[in-house]
Amino acid sequence: MFDDSWLDDRQGWRGAEPVLRRLAEAGARLRRETEDALDPIRGLGDLPRPRAVIAAGSEARFIRAILEPVCPVPFVAWPAHGLPGWVGALDLVVVMASDAAPASLIASVHEAVRRGAQLVIAAPRPSLIAEHAMSSSTVLLPTATADPLAAAIVMLSALHEMQLGPEVRPDLVADAMDLVAEDCSPYADVSLNPAKDIALGLADAQPLVWGGSVLAARASRRVAEALRAATGRPALAADADALSPVLELTAPRDPFADPFEDGGGADRRPGLLVLEDGNGAELIRAARTRLTSAAERNDVRVCVIEHAHGSDVERYATLLQTGMFAAVYLAVGLGRYADLEN
Repeated sequence: MFDDSWLDDRQGWRGAEPVLRRLAEAGARLRRETEDALDPIRGLGDLPRPRAVIAAGSEARFIRAILEPVCPVPFVAWPAHGLPGWVGALDLVVVMASDAAPASLIASVHEAVRRGAQLVIAAPRPSLIAEHAMSSSTVLLPTATADPLAAAIVMLSALHEMQLGPEVRPDLVADAMDLVAEDCSPYADVSLNPAKDIALGLADAQPLVWGGSVLAARASRRVAEALRAATGRPALAADADALSPVLELTAPRDPFADPFEDGGGADRRPGLLVLEDGNGAELIRAARTRLTSAAERNDVRVCVIEHAHGSDVERYATLLQTGMFAAVYLAVGLGRYADLEN
């Protein structure tokens, strides 16, 4: 069972301190990666415009979500081994990788070099994948913090320099991350901490996570992954058409049910977590109304993470980081970090 007293008790969340510290340091990591990549990024403005852009590696789909609406050339996020057959010397391949890059991604980098494609790679300088990437057509954006999101934001800055994407202000994104870390600090009381509040809302629930815009939907999938990993519970991120039937078929709550007997396992009720990034499109508003109305009719609790100002990347980072903090606090309340203290 969920013990909410652990959320404001140092003894309760002490085992989670390394994870909470890494979340809190996200802004600092982004600043470091941005600083290290300044010089190679400055040289990208003189490169010719590519025929197409192919993104591979971690956060490739996040890059696609930002670039697709504005990129002046075709853009592909390529998750498979190797590269599309048409990729050649006229194309740009962008890769985000760690020093533990899988063999399939190393093979993709090797293939880009073999075909003579322009390659921009964010990776640690002393790494196997960086060694395979070296060529006269390669630009390395050195990374050092093993933070995929920071590397992706640095890559977005590089693509903007090449006039292929929107302007990204990593300093403002880092400031937004710092604000989340302050608001969601373990030292912030549960009554003022949005992440702890969400953990309370999902304490006995099977989470259903929804984001209406492309970026909010991407964040919802990442948050659902974090909830599954942190709690061991199923957590589903999907569009409104997939989540609506689950909410509609949920029986109203029994006020006489004993939570100690009826609140666990397969009988756990859903809880809806909405990620709201301020996208006011009519279809998105209608989908949110449909979901929340179905939840209200069937007494399903609705939790909201909302951030409606700043750039697309700032809003995405805020939604994502808040959801990540919430996943940790949910695990804390469930006692999943208790064994780490001993």
